[in-house]
Amino acid sequence: MQFLKGACLFIALCLAGYAPQAAASGVSNDVLQTIAPDAAMARQLLDTQAPVQVSRQDDGVPGWTVRADGRVIGYIGSTWEIAGSVGYSGRPLDVLVALSPDAVIRGARLIQHNEPVLTLGISDEDIAKYVSGFAGQNLRAAVTERQDLPKVISRATVSTGVIRDGILRTARTLAIGRGLIDAAGGIDRLGFTQTDWPGLLAASALVETRVSMTEAAAALAGSTPPLQPGDGDFIHLWLGLVDPPSVGQSLLGQQSYTAAVGNLGPGESALVVISSGLYSHRGTDWRKSGVFDRLTLSQNGTTYQPGADSYQMIKRLRIDGAPDVKEISLFRLPKTIDPLAPFRVTVQASRPTVDGVATMDILVDYRLPDAYRLAPPPPDAPLWQTIWQAKRLQTGVVVGMLAVLTLILFAQEWITRRPRLWRIGRIGFLTTTLFVLGWGLNGQLSVVQVVAFVHSLLNGFRWETFLIEPVIFLLWGFTALGLLFWGRGVYCGWLCPFGALQELTNTAAQALGVRQIAVPQALHERLWVIKYTAFVGILALSFYSMHDALIAAEFEPFKTAISLRMLRAWPFLLFVAAILFAGLFIERFYCRYLCPLGAGLAIPAKLKIFDWLKRRPQCGRECRLCETKCTVGAIDPLGRINANECVLCLRCQIIMNDAHSCPVLKRRARTGEPA
Repeated sequence: MQFLKGACLFIALCLAGYAPQAAASGVSNDVLQTIAPDAAMARQLLDTQAPVQVSRQDDGVPGWTVRADGRVIGYIGSTWEIAGSVGYSGRPLDVLVALSPDAVIRGARLIQHNEPVLTLGISDEDIAKYVSGFAGQNLRAAVTERQDLPKVISRATVSTGVIRDGILRTARTLAIGRGLIDAAGGIDRLGFTQTDWPGLLAASALVETRVSMTEAAAALAGSTPPLQPGDGDFIHLWLGLVDPPSVGQSLLGQQSYTAAVGNLGPGESALVVISSGLYSHRGTDWRKSGVFDRLTLSQNGTTYQPGADSYQMIKRLRIDGAPDVKEISLFRLPKTIDPLAPFRVTVQASRPTVDGVATMDILVDYRLPDAYRLAPPPPDAPLWQTIWQAKRLQTGVVVGMLAVLTLILFAQEWITRRPRLWRIGRIGFLTTTLFVLGWGLNGQLSVVQVVAFVHSLLNGFRWETFLIEPVIFLLWGFTALGLLFWGRGVYCGWLCPFGALQELTNTAAQALGVRQIAVPQALHERLWVIKYTAFVGILALSFYSMHDALIAAEFEPFKTAISLRMLRAWPFLLFVAAILFAGLFIERFYCRYLCPLGAGLAIPAKLKIFDWLKRRPQCGRECRLCETKCTVGAIDPLGRINANECVLCLRCQIIMNDAHSCPVLKRRARTGEPA
């Protein structure tokens, strides 16, 4: 019967609800086996009355082994234990993966997560269906043959990508650790080419050594009766592994070869030893002792002497061109002897002497030729590389936008001397940000990602987690550099889709004659407290409960307005509508007073090392025009620009360079003062 009929294996060990604690704390085998109702259900599924036994294994690759009727029916591994999978939230992400003995994933179950997109916006049914979709994946199949892997869920790309990566890495590690697949390749047990005796020798499939009578007489001097020197063979020896059909079937014939390899257990191999000459590699003592004491195999400190239970006598060779030989022995080698690694066979020859026994060791070194090895299966490419390949177009669009923005910011003095170019360029860029970056590519950053980054730093940072979503990664990378060069305005003023939505709707409102409300400076500065409090509150709450912090993060309207494109329940839509309505009268109302993401970016923006925005000594004393025209009220009555609030719209730079607007330039034009 198939292994617990798929994902039902988890019922067998009741890890469906108990595994996260088991995986995290190493609960004993006795505890795991005491959950009788689930074991009884497993017996019913297995159609057997035999009890299902679950045993814990902590040496090597940790996990659980499930047995029924005295046979192994599967293995269980935890992604948190084996792969150390950490979600985008920076917290452990635990999925149990079930493997059958033939290295097929029979089920996967999500046990523990703190992912934002799993908690909000994506149903549990969606995630359960996604995780269960890994059932049936054959780990022995080539990577190119496994094209039916579940696709990552849109709007949950990072979290479901981490789940997929964790499941595949855990399954592969568990399969290698339990000997279900060979990480180093293996013996080619399928390919067959009929080969003659000279061909096997030329391919080093059989290694050959010969000891002449003269050499033996010298090595065994003093033996009685003495050996007579000569050119004849004391022993002529050939040996090699017969597991590859091209070797074994060519040597032994189809029937004998099938019988030989059919008796091999998992990890075992078969060695043929062929000899002619005076000396026997077998001798006769093995019939009494049960051990072939003349033969010893050694490999990496491990020694093995074949026993009678591992021996099979072969009467004749079936291969063309074989010489006349005296003895043909086939030995089953245990799995402690790695057939892929070199090993040495020692044949000990001995002769009695007057004083005792004279001995001679005949050494034969063997290594399986590359022609009979399978190439190591290439590991699955990291998921982030696969996603970046698949999203080359989206990545190119984002890189193009960032390149254009970089050009704008570096050439700001040239652009701000041309108000019409600035106006067209800004409206065009914000429109692209909203429709292409936001609604098209879902490139909206969130305070959730800031919280996730903080937790990742505290719990073990992994680049792979953040690389899974290329659009978001590029935006965060550019924003991080921008904080050093220009401050938070790089993102808030140009790359934030919701910020672009606010500014575009306010621009339209002003064009329709909607009167703007000037917030008094004292009230304006005090309202800033709201967004900083919101940011600190969400971050602090995440250390108590990530679930509650993610709910609190709904204070951001980004998910409703941008990620879900307004396809949400009416309370969320009402919240967005209220913010946009307020923004018709107070430009960028949400950015000014409510945005926790902006507050989170403003804190590291204190590290800004350049001051690109120009001011004059007269600003704030003789002229306050820039202060009244500032998009977000980032200029105080003294003319100073507050980098924590500036969105880098460059409007103040336009005014300063406009001879028709700036009072200082007007006066200089009248008096003839140098500019």
